[in-house]
Amino acid sequence: MTVSLFRVLAVFLSFFSLLWPRVSSGQIFQEDPPLLSAGVGYFDVVRQDDTATDFRLEYRHNKGLWIFRPWLGVEATTDGSLFGVVGFETDFHLGERIIFTPSFGAGAYHQGSGPDLGSVLEFRSQIEVAYRFDDASRIGVAFSHFSNAGIGSSNQGTEIATIYYSVPIDF
Repeated sequence: MTVSLFRVLAVFLSFFSLLWPRVSSGQIFQEDPPLLSAGVGYFDVVRQDDTATDFRLEYRHNKGLWIFRPWLGVEATTDGSLFGVVGFETDFHLGERIIFTPSFGAGAYHQGSGPDLGSVLEFRSQIEVAYRFDDASRIGVAFSHFSNAGIGSSNQGTEIATIYYSVPIDF
């Protein structure tokens, strides 16, 4: 079961349109500090053909273009797969503590002894829901999809469920 980029974008735009009154009044976006996020997840959670543990480390910048902020990360699995990725994300503050963060990125994938995803270039779309503490740190859960969008020899794709812990950092 693969999720098309079009479907992910349609869900994001639908969600955004429902929140537009809060967005236009400035209630939904707040400026948080940059974050260093660490995650551990379950690779290939849907099909379970080639499961592994997924480890992530990401830097999430707090400045960007309009509502979109850049992030970059690296992922490694227990079966030797590696993924270096850069992308954009946005935070929707759904009240004082709950944050919904959709993100999209592109990067280079090394198969290791993991699944052949059909291309070195892979895209990651993700949705995350997190609880924000008083010190701006967060704990959250995320669901992401890897795909090469049909540009590779095959487009198997895979999904990952991840638990994140994010801490604010200052330079």
